[in-house]
Amino acid sequence: MPRLKISAISYLNTAPLIWDFEHGDAGGDFDISYTVPSRCAEQLREGSADIGIIPAAAYATVHNLLILPDIAIASRQPVRSILLVSALPLEKIKTVALDTSSLTSVALTKVLFAQWWGGGRTFTSMAPDLERMLQTQDAALLIGDPALKVDRSKYKTYDLAEEWIRLTGNPFVFAFWAVRRESLEKSASKLDLPLIFRQSRDHGLEPSNVSRIAVEWSKKLDLTEQEVRDYLTRNIYYNLDADCMEGLRLFLDYAQQCGALPAVPNLDLLQTVEGHPKI
Repeated sequence: MPRLKISAISYLNTAPLIWDFEHGDAGGDFDISYTVPSRCAEQLREGSADIGIIPAAAYATVHNLLILPDIAIASRQPVRSILLVSALPLEKIKTVALDTSSLTSVALTKVLFAQWWGGGRTFTSMAPDLERMLQTQDAALLIGDPALKVDRSKYKTYDLAEEWIRLTGNPFVFAFWAVRRESLEKSASKLDLPLIFRQSRDHGLEPSNVSRIAVEWSKKLDLTEQEVRDYLTRNIYYNLDADCMEGLRLFLDYAQQCGALPAVPNLDLLQTVEGHPKI
């Protein structure tokens, strides 16, 4: 029987979510590959992946997806890895370079300008190279690992999760696991996907495993092990709870209002009955 294909993100913040697929028994039931957030969504759209950790914005553009419950990459406080970077104060920013590896953070940037910071800005998609971005633009949106490495002493930085939470009172959801309905309908698998992915998250967040992740990723990102641990345990919130669902719906509504995303009628969660997926 063909194994379900997983498209995952090659960023630090996903490391706890994929723990069992890399270190536990879950890896034997799936084929997993790694890419950037926007490409995860494209692979689900194309059908080259069955399950992906997709940017929240992609749910508005990729149809017939079910969200795996309880799991998210979200934040209830400054997230550190989603930054608007500029040498200028916010009110003087007229042009913004948008990280091409992002979907949700691009939409969030547009929402923040449209709803609170003032419209009329010009947005240009660019590769995530801060120096090049700021050569031609007033500000740059960076996400993920490149944002964690920004020297904040040299620039004014605006943490987009922090701004969203301050302005709305809601947490912000950046990404979550989603599965194609068609893949479930075609698959003869009896795997309990919500349970498998939830257990992987829980195992990845065990203190000993967070420490292992910190050792590995501190070398990759030139951060201290404590900085990595703090990021994973304080800045990132890995639960798709009721507050996060409310914040997600509000974000999608605002994004539709300002033209950043099309309308989203429903947020459909994958349910299980007696351990089996219910479509």
